[in-house]
Amino acid sequence: MGRIIKLLLLLAIIGFLGLVGYAYLGVTPPAPQPVTKPAVLDGN
Repeated sequence: MGRIIKLLLLLAIIGFLGLVGYAYLGVTPPAPQPVTKPAVLDGN
């Protein structure tokens, strides 16, 4: 019984480390897209 608990704890730790590693290394920035916004000029 103790071995199963240790194994589950080890798997939980490995899973947590994998999730943290994916969060830091697996996220890629989105592709840049041109943004255009019309400018309203007040001609007074």
